[in-house]
Amino acid sequence: MKLLTLGVNHETAPVDIRETVSFTPERALSAMSELKNKQLVSECIILSTCNRTEIYCTPKTPDATKSIQTWLDAFFEQPENALTPYLYNYQDIDAVKHIMRVASGLNSLVLGEPQIFGQVKDAYNLAHKADSIHHTLENLFQHIFRTVKQVRTDTAIGSSPVSVAFSAVTLSKQFFGDLSEQTALLLGAGETIELVARHLKESQIGKLIIANRTLERAHTLAESVGGYAIQLDEIPDHLHEADLVIGSTGSPDAILKKAQVEPALKRRKNRPMFMVDIAVPRDIEASIDELEDVYLYTVDDLHEIIEDNKQSRQTAALEAEEIIDVQAETFMSQLSAIQQVNPLIQQYRQHCLEIKDQAMNQALHQLETGADPQEVIKKLANQLTNKLLHTPTKQLHQAGLSGKNNLIESARTLLLSDDAQHK
Repeated sequence: MKLLTLGVNHETAPVDIRETVSFTPERALSAMSELKNKQLVSECIILSTCNRTEIYCTPKTPDATKSIQTWLDAFFEQPENALTPYLYNYQDIDAVKHIMRVASGLNSLVLGEPQIFGQVKDAYNLAHKADSIHHTLENLFQHIFRTVKQVRTDTAIGSSPVSVAFSAVTLSKQFFGDLSEQTALLLGAGETIELVARHLKESQIGKLIIANRTLERAHTLAESVGGYAIQLDEIPDHLHEADLVIGSTGSPDAILKKAQVEPALKRRKNRPMFMVDIAVPRDIEASIDELEDVYLYTVDDLHEIIEDNKQSRQTAALEAEEIIDVQAETFMSQLSAIQQVNPLIQQYRQHCLEIKDQAMNQALHQLETGADPQEVIKKLANQLTNKLLHTPTKQLHQAGLSGKNNLIESARTLLLSDDAQHK
């Protein structure tokens, strides 16, 4: 086994399991270092988003799958095998195809959504920061990036992209109908909330409040969409204004608590609040759904809207799958060739270095005993040339006598530059 993908996603695990194994960037850095230090992997990348957590790695041992599953349970302080029912794993070419599908948006909750590609790139950059990515995964991910570009260029999978953000706004419009009289409170100011804000603006939302831990970032987004910004600790002062609440922060803990919503509902005098939590881990405390006049949806509730959009993309997805099949096979062929030839290159290089060291030591000894430097250099050059040419020349003579024309032509390619071949 050369490559392994291990993970959970929106198809195999509900949101409470996904948030259990969600990595912040800091924890991902720690985890990648730990995987290497425990000699479980040679290289690894961890991708963690709302809809998936996946480990891409070059395993150290044939039984690495079980070892990494056990490590994952321990890392998140879960009982042994607690995560096993939700985990999937892919090996070698299947692992390559899976990562290509993920990066191309073919394995997303919203088919063809483009945000995942940026998240894959972020995971790749984070792995570089952790020094957990080297030759094999570097070559793989460069190949993946080229494949995604081909998929986006050669198919319609990315045309009019529909995101989870769009689906959340669509669900809100289905609930309220006209949004022009409604006030929306957005939790966070990252890429997903920015998409939500722009979709709400296009839907002529009446009033837009953006709450974020960093006020400056919230201000920047608010100015671009005609809203106003507050800090997270100001939410209780404004919550009663919100008809619609959409959350998507990177917080490990819930931002909006039941104890905050109850007094806001009293001030609203039975006017309903519609909430969509598209964050993993969740931004909105699950118990809020128990309150009357609150309608709380999570990212898993967006399936119906997303399924409608999938139908229009199936043809493009099939075309993308064909590209991925070809590119995955190409990469695995290249990887196999590299792994076969690298030991030979290292062996030949070592052989040449030994010849060089022997000739150099003889030359240095001659110089120390007073020999003419010019004669020493001439002898060194002749000795190196003769010794390096001896074995290839002998083998080529034998190939000629045996009629091994294919070997002779291969040697011509290996030994002579293009210019030399045409002289």
